[in-house]
Amino acid sequence: MKKQTIGLLFGGCSGEHEVSIVSARAIAGALTAAGNAEKYHLIPFYIQKDGLWQGQQIAQEILRSGKPLPISNSSTATLAGKRWQFPAEVAQVDVWFPILHGPNGEDGTVQGLLKLMQVPFVGSGVLGSAVGMDKIAMKQIFAQAGLPQVKYVPVTRSQIWSNPCIYSKLCDQIEATLGYPCFVKPANLGSSVGISKVRNRTQLETALDNAATYDRRLIVEAGVVAREVECAVLGNDQPKASVVGEITYQSDFYDYETKYTTGKADLIIPALLPPAITEQIRDLALQAFRAIDASGLARVDFFYMESTQEVFVNEINTLPGFTATSMYPELWKESGLSFVELVDQLVQLAVERHEAINPNPEITE
Repeated sequence: MKKQTIGLLFGGCSGEHEVSIVSARAIAGALTAAGNAEKYHLIPFYIQKDGLWQGQQIAQEILRSGKPLPISNSSTATLAGKRWQFPAEVAQVDVWFPILHGPNGEDGTVQGLLKLMQVPFVGSGVLGSAVGMDKIAMKQIFAQAGLPQVKYVPVTRSQIWSNPCIYSKLCDQIEATLGYPCFVKPANLGSSVGISKVRNRTQLETALDNAATYDRRLIVEAGVVAREVECAVLGNDQPKASVVGEITYQSDFYDYETKYTTGKADLIIPALLPPAITEQIRDLALQAFRAIDASGLARVDFFYMESTQEVFVNEINTLPGFTATSMYPELWKESGLSFVELVDQLVQLAVERHEAINPNPEITE
């Protein structure tokens, strides 16, 4: 049987560039491990922080070292032209495996590019990726689907960087609707970048101004005393939910440093929850997955309030961290699916989804 050529696409133009490299190293190991090596031929592609694509030779070196390339000194005009010059090996790819975390990687942009290439790719399409990345659009769709959520207030940069009267009324609205503590978040960043927990008006104003430097759309959410639990989803039109895991930590909240510093947080898999709550979370995870038309993979995060036994959907992540010890693969490992098997299934799901969308590829208008 002819091997399928997998194009592993990593790096990217976001603050999660380094995280992408770590995930890519794990996936490359799985694609070349026993069981998959007989089925797949791996070609890695690396996108520099300035957007330039690099082919197999340089990409392999990045995977080996784990260190990103420095940004080039090329002029803006030169870069603009080179960003559309893809390595020759692109033509050999049968299935793309994008593992680009954050903006320009999991927000539908690169998914649109891969769709134009008319080649299967792992993960959600343009719609699911875009909605999964934008916290405001996500919450609006979740609300329409009837999923339980904590209270929130959508905010725009123009409201924050406006005249003092408008800004003051905005802060009054947030205080009246949510109270303290609350969380200020950029709408389109992952990995807890730019998020602040605030307890008073001064902190709120500072956090809003800070978050506005990251994104023109923001969201402010009510703080709740709750356990943070997560569920992994795998599949396309008939998705499956994993066991439920819990994140525990000593810091004030699950910020970027806590998330990516060894020893700062612990994963408890499976989470010690009442059976009925576990099943509710798994069911809600599948509902959230379908609500945004996700495909392939996603991790859905929840708040569980023990005092009232309420479960709230926090967010869905359509391209979660994918190291061998990340929550998503660990949840499937506990559910009976090894890392190597998981990567294999994601490739097969990509092909299945592509064929479902393009049932008669030979027919053209």
